Amino acid sequence: MRTIRIGAGAGYSGDRIEPAIELAEKGALDYLVFECLAERTIALAQQARMKDPKAGYDPLLAARMHAVLPTCHAKNIRIVTNMGAANPVAAAEAVRDIAHALGLKGLRIAAVTGDDVLAAVKEADVSLEEGGRVNQLGNRMVSANAYIGARPIADALARSAQIVITGRAADPALFLGPLVHEFGWAMDDWHALGRGTLVGHLLECAGQITGGYFADPGVKDMPDLARLGFPIGEVGEDGELVVTKVAGSGGRVTSATVKEQLLYEIHDPTKYFQPDVVADFSAVRVEETGPDRVRVTGGRGAPKTGLLKTSVGYVDSFVGEGQISYAGPGAVARGKLALDIVRERLALMNVAMSEARFDLIGVNALHGDRVVEAAQPYEVRVRVVGRTASLAEAVRIGNEIETLYTNGPAGGGGAWKSAREVVAVASTLVPEGAAQPKLTVLEV
Repeated sequence: MRTIRIGAGAGYSGDRIEPAIELAEKGALDYLVFECLAERTIALAQQARMKDPKAGYDPLLAARMHAVLPTCHAKNIRIVTNMGAANPVAAAEAVRDIAHALGLKGLRIAAVTGDDVLAAVKEADVSLEEGGRVNQLGNRMVSANAYIGARPIADALARSAQIVITGRAADPALFLGPLVHEFGWAMDDWHALGRGTLVGHLLECAGQITGGYFADPGVKDMPDLARLGFPIGEVGEDGELVVTKVAGSGGRVTSATVKEQLLYEIHDPTKYFQPDVVADFSAVRVEETGPDRVRVTGGRGAPKTGLLKTSVGYVDSFVGEGQISYAGPGAVARGKLALDIVRERLALMNVAMSEARFDLIGVNALHGDRVVEAAQPYEVRVRVVGRTASLAEAVRIGNEIETLYTNGPAGGGGAWKSAREVVAVASTLVPEGAAQPKLTVLEV
């Protein structure tokens, strides 16, 4: 039975680049996939594109392409990525320029667009899953991007694209697209699409499945995490998957690492809604067949809903923040005093905050005052953060932290402050016809 090998070169926008180089050089791959797009990331990318029509794609695109493109070209490894973010065409043009600079010839680069459904969302005035309706956001709305599926990726590959760059494609679709292309799966073969979605779901977060996010010293030990290897999926025509990694790389692939990733971000294992299929993971079986080799079978699928999840980005508010550290005897008491001082100062200065936190990192920042340790920490970090309606008001919060340097308590150091705009994300559903995928193919 024919098998293809897909490597996961990134699990998020800022991921390491070295494991992807290792995969390209030593992974005997057919495909290298970079999954780099989160819900909020694309809203920020849309803002960047508004300021510069040539911007809006992943900031590490150039670095990644410089690192892997020569090897992938030499070894005929095809690249699929959502690093196009809000501007896949500009990203494709950037990759074309990089290929020119590297002296590479004979490359076809496809940009997949059509996920931007802002106009349709505004016109339909859809409801938001978090409550309310789109029209309540008014001119604060900056983006609306639908999660598109595997079909346009498969179409780009059918047109001999060696590099496919998308915007807001569903994460598993980046892996499902190559499988549809390679094995000729029909877009209504629900069980095949369900198995392909399972492949994508397991591989999409890269180092999570090879032991990275899994690691917990003394409980779930993992070797050589500084050299963590990213996963490879060996996928057969029937959708059966073996998860492995490059021999000698750090981390491990075990039934436990695979099972944790299987459950990651899954609300109902019988109904994992995707643009191409409703995947069913309830009958999945996981079996270790050798060191760093885990076979996964049993994925299924049901007909798609005809609706696409859509992330709506909007300017929510502004956040002001300040931090300062205290160490040595009495550090906790001095930190608490600092919080009390800032809380009173912000009230005296009439700083208008709709929400605020006063945290002593290392003591109560995560779980409040419910957790009480017998031993007092030797060092703590004071953090005050507030949500405001304007940037000017947000600036005042960090300023009050900075004044603790000379206005007490004693021994404060390492003060830091910031004020920033907050782009929030809400979700809605749109008919799949609202997204009209389009291919733009460039040649080198």
